[in-house]
Amino acid sequence: MVEIALLSVAVLVILLTLGVPLPYCFGAGLMTMYFAGDVIMKGNMLWGFQQLGNPVLLAIPLFVLAGTIMSVSGIAASLLNFVNIFIGHLRGGLGVVATVSCALIGAISGSGLTGVAAIGPLLIPEMEKQGYPRAYATALIANASLLGLLIPPSVTMIVYGWVTDTSILACFLATLGPGLLIMSSFSVVNLRLARKFDLKLEDRPRGKAFVQEASHRGFKATPALLMPVIILGGIYGGIMTPTEAAAVAVIYAIPVGFLIYRGLDAKTFLGAGKEAATSVGAIMLMILFSMILSQMFVLESVPQELVEAIFSITENKILLLILINILLFLVGMVVNDVTAIILIAPLLLPLMEAIGISPIQFAAIMGVNTAMGGVTPPYASILYLGARIGKVPITQVIRPAMILILFGYLPVVFLTSFWSDLSLFIPRLFGY
Repeated sequence: MVEIALLSVAVLVILLTLGVPLPYCFGAGLMTMYFAGDVIMKGNMLWGFQQLGNPVLLAIPLFVLAGTIMSVSGIAASLLNFVNIFIGHLRGGLGVVATVSCALIGAISGSGLTGVAAIGPLLIPEMEKQGYPRAYATALIANASLLGLLIPPSVTMIVYGWVTDTSILACFLATLGPGLLIMSSFSVVNLRLARKFDLKLEDRPRGKAFVQEASHRGFKATPALLMPVIILGGIYGGIMTPTEAAAVAVIYAIPVGFLIYRGLDAKTFLGAGKEAATSVGAIMLMILFSMILSQMFVLESVPQELVEAIFSITENKILLLILINILLFLVGMVVNDVTAIILIAPLLLPLMEAIGISPIQFAAIMGVNTAMGGVTPPYASILYLGARIGKVPITQVIRPAMILILFGYLPVVFLTSFWSDLSLFIPRLFGY
């Protein structure tokens, strides 16, 4: 069955690279398992529809809707304006502002696309005016938007916790350390690269004028800053589940967008709802088919056979972790993060546990690897969206994006794999 499962995955990947819509790709994988592996479909289909009724999955459309509302309501712009007063005057400071702003957006929306959609239209023109190459500004914001997949709450960690039966709060906490480290490394790399640019820096107010301006911007940003405090405080304080926090995020964002920042009106609100519904519909249909395919693999004992096959090659933990990271990187290049987690996590979790990697650390390993696929061609959905928003040819964006990945992201990927405390220290503080 391992050979048949690999054939099914090969069919899936080939169709994905040809641009076939995701549900049809997974449908072809299911057909391969059905005809070549003689697997019964009826029970698996019923099981798949039953899984879609899980309340945990309700957090996904709610966080997507909250992030979409943030993009058009002015919440993101207010956060950006507040952070900019402190470091926007430094050489490379505007790039750091972009990175930190994407992290703040990620702490609310749980999505990588929201960061580039909310921050890109605001900051890319400003960075170009200051002297940054437009392609570099686009690449930086696209890469920093990956923090939305790592800084909790995260849609991908909700899915991982669901498919592996791991505490979702523990998964959130596992990616927090790597996410903050990636934010710091992107900021450092940006400060280094900014030395090569001919930047035109503006003078920051000093003394009393600075205090007044910072207080003014801080007051205007208070409703926006309260949003991550309410959501994250509610989740980590045990007051709300992730699903309830997602609902609170939507309920909070709507009046703030309409009444305080006034970026929302009937037209933009309906547009945000339509955009979120379209995204969620595609995600849920993909989850249905991919879950059925994963369940087929489990019922046919493919994970166990895969573990035995890999151990027949080597039992060296370091070598196995390197091979798994390479595999996850390659998978992330051709499918999105949610698909990769649903498809790969149930297969590899037994292997990771066999070599002493806990499900919580594996959540962080999968999170940082699959998120990287969002800016790594051929999939690279976040990079393509960034190029469209930045109005830059994708060929010009790839080079600076790869520099940021190589020096700012990959080191954290390996630290997450080989330094367990990076992903386990914070969960242990909370008793996981």
